[in-house]
Amino acid sequence: MSALPASLDALLTRYSVGPKHLVEPGPSDEQLALMAQAALRAPDHAELVPYRFKLVRGAAKQAMAALFADAARDAGKGEEGAALDAERALRPPLTVAVVARIDLGHPLVPAHEQWAAVGGAIANFLTAAHALGFGGKMLSGAKVRHPAIAAAFCEPGETLVGWIALGTPARRPAGPARKPATAEVLLAWQPPGSGAHQP
Repeated sequence: MSALPASLDALLTRYSVGPKHLVEPGPSDEQLALMAQAALRAPDHAELVPYRFKLVRGAAKQAMAALFADAARDAGKGEEGAALDAERALRPPLTVAVVARIDLGHPLVPAHEQWAAVGGAIANFLTAAHALGFGGKMLSGAKVRHPAIAAAFCEPGETLVGWIALGTPARRPAGPARKPATAEVLLAWQPPGSGAHQP
């Protein structure tokens, strides 16, 4: 096979890089703008743009760390757990909160199509970060459902999806432990009643 286009190579070589493996420098404002432009190229029915990327940096990182510590205390983790969760919040050079703005009453675009646009935007954002030489990982979990955290990141009508940790990889990521075979996800559809077996 001939050399792959750069955009496809970036997609096929990207792996998630967790916060503990991210170091300075983080992306510049110009690079973040390119990541946002890539996000906007995701399929988006009726161009609703049902997502927002909110940068967490400077003093805002300390405020987020305090929110995470409070959530840890609420979850019964105690002061040691609170300190650990706060430290994790401060670890990546840049954190980007992802919020969704789903219009449940839209007359043409059902909610599941809007959520697909959110997922596509996140994937494009991370792929663009990788193409620019950065590592990143989408983080979520129970914290997105904590009332104080959700209220701090969301405007009315928004849903907190999670956070993207961004920075320079401290080492080349090993990649996933298991790569599913293409045949597991690329299947031929068989009409019902055709008698053909479909896994």
